[in-house]
Amino acid sequence: MHGVILDRETFDLGDVDCAALVQALETWDSYAATSAGLVNRRIKNAEVVVSSKVRIGAGNLKAAPRLALIVVAGTGTDNIDLDAAARRGVTVCNARNYATPAVVQHTVGLMLALATNLAAYHAAVRAGRWARSRQFCFLDYPVRELHGRSLGIIGHGALGRGVARAGRALGMEVLLCNRPGAVRRKGRLDFAELLARADVLSLHCPLSEQTRGLISAAELAAMKPDALLINTARGGIVDEAALADALRRGVIGGAAVDCLSAEPPKGGNPLLAGDIPNLLLTPHTAWGSLGARQRLADQAADIITAYRANTPRNVVAP
Repeated sequence: MHGVILDRETFDLGDVDCAALVQALETWDSYAATSAGLVNRRIKNAEVVVSSKVRIGAGNLKAAPRLALIVVAGTGTDNIDLDAAARRGVTVCNARNYATPAVVQHTVGLMLALATNLAAYHAAVRAGRWARSRQFCFLDYPVRELHGRSLGIIGHGALGRGVARAGRALGMEVLLCNRPGAVRRKGRLDFAELLARADVLSLHCPLSEQTRGLISAAELAAMKPDALLINTARGGIVDEAALADALRRGVIGGAAVDCLSAEPPKGGNPLLAGDIPNLLLTPHTAWGSLGARQRLADQAADIITAYRANTPRNVVAP
């Protein structure tokens, strides 16, 4: 079988051992990146395609008559037209749980950085504020303890459970909720109650039609005025213009965001404005530890091997 990797540099910067992935098929074409205009040409002879973020729609599938398997080098599958793949009999599989330790670590790091005003203190020290202080320290920015505070989690899969364990280790009360439109589960709060009670709200749900815009102006207004919002899930879950406005007006206490609705944000984004207080931004790096990227490459190899053995795994379509 012949395979094509469309955007290898999203997971391999020359530091990942891809031997198992290479050996999973007889021949490969590998590209560091692929623009939309090149997709059809590059996959026209492919039987297997590996793509992290490259969009594969109905037209692309039509241009690849031999295509049998798409391996998404990631968990989210919103870049693949799953209905079109199902109609053409193309199996789509995704990678799962490979980045849990990295994302949990990043999420907790963002939460701690906001709670301790780490960025503000670092900037002040670099600007000479400590050297000018009359005391051994300066306390220009509030430092809050997370111990005894409530951590609201939306999405209780592997990532949500990992963050919950870390929150409990910090002495936080973990709150879970029933998302609007989802099956209600016993012991979970209603969504509105979670918004009202959470001191920190951390998002770990997938982007779908049900979760797109889940946190907008109304939800932000329902949160505590000193609440912190952490989004290491998907940018489209949060209304970015509403969040920028809420932070400017002090509707919530702060936010940390690792993902935007369009990446890279070449056309601009409301959260990239320079006047937004109490906002931390990272460029979708929560998942990107070397260990996570190695597990991703290994899992992609396992998915292909399992498919060829007629025992497909992690199937999302058809």
